[in-house]
Amino acid sequence: MTDVHAANGSLPKPVKAPFPFVRLLYSLAFAVLGWLAFWLLLVLATIQFVVLLVTGRVNEELKTFNLNLLQHLWEVCAFIIFVRDEQPFPLGPFPKSHGA
Repeated sequence: MTDVHAANGSLPKPVKAPFPFVRLLYSLAFAVLGWLAFWLLLVLATIQFVVLLVTGRVNEELKTFNLNLLQHLWEVCAFIIFVRDEQPFPLGPFPKSHGA
């Protein structure tokens, strides 16, 4: 076993990672976008309900867009809580659903 000592004979200080200030700023910005996406989902759900009342069936295009927007909201939340490192839309691609 060899002990690694600094030149002056003391133990080296552990390197502390810098505070992730940029990640914090991105998280705050994405939190605002996520909040807007959540309210947009509620508005679109209301519109979808009205469409259902009027036509008797849901609008498939709106349903697909809602699914994509919900996926985006999940990606925003996952970025904020460190589940994923890839940045969501608008810095990354907008998610596309694989069918509903």
